Amino acid sequence: MPAAGARGGHPSGLASVNQSLILHASVIGLFAAILALAQVGRALGRRQPATQADPGLGVVAAAVFGLLGLLIAFTFAAAASRFDTRRQLIVQEVNAIGTAYLRLKLLPPPAQSELRNDFRQYVAARAAIYRKLPDVEAAKLELAQAKALQDTIWEKAVSASTTADGPHAALLLLPALNEMIDITTTRTLALQTHTPAIVLGLLTAVALAGALLVGHVIAGAEAYSWVHVLIFAAVLTATIYVIVDLEYPRTGFIRIQAVEQLLAELLESMK
Repeated sequence: MPAAGARGGHPSGLASVNQSLILHASVIGLFAAILALAQVGRALGRRQPATQADPGLGVVAAAVFGLLGLLIAFTFAAAASRFDTRRQLIVQEVNAIGTAYLRLKLLPPPAQSELRNDFRQYVAARAAIYRKLPDVEAAKLELAQAKALQDTIWEKAVSASTTADGPHAALLLLPALNEMIDITTTRTLALQTHTPAIVLGLLTAVALAGALLVGHVIAGAEAYSWVHVLIFAAVLTATIYVIVDLEYPRTGFIRIQAVEQLLAELLESMK
């Protein structure tokens, strides 16, 4: 592996831990904020005599919780769809690399040996990119290494195709290489595509507003049920956590290492 990859090893792990800590600290903070706002809502509700109950409160609560449900459904579905797309793109990339590698047999033997070595370095670099995430800087170093190898492989393949017997090498190998290169752009874009931060911020704000309303609504009960409030806070927090974890895998509990193991298996098959 290149020296850049070696330098990125330790910082990558540190960045992953830091981002994971930030995510989980934010989740704990959200859980605490929901409980606190429910208590504030309860205090506000208890100041209002039962005979002066606001008839519009139910309408407001219904509107807020309706919006909350809509936002959760929208963001969860979008995050799950993007997560599934990323997994499918990994499979497509492995297939594209495997096809191009097999078609190296169309080239003269001397060119085959050199290109097979370049392919092994390329697959190792591609696997390292996603292994280094969420350390973006370390991943960029591996991405630059993979891009340089792409250029090298393309130039060597074009040159070797001109000396091959017949036109089959150029007609079959070069389109396969082109697909192998194009899929990297698609995967990079998929990694950078997420739910806009303003939408996640709105979801969090509506969730907190809902907590305030929950506390206000149950203020009139004879006994304040902490169990109900805790369940509400836990379910809402867990849902938002899963949405964020789907958007930014490798930061929380969700991983796609099982699918990316395909790249490691492909590299092993090239030896």
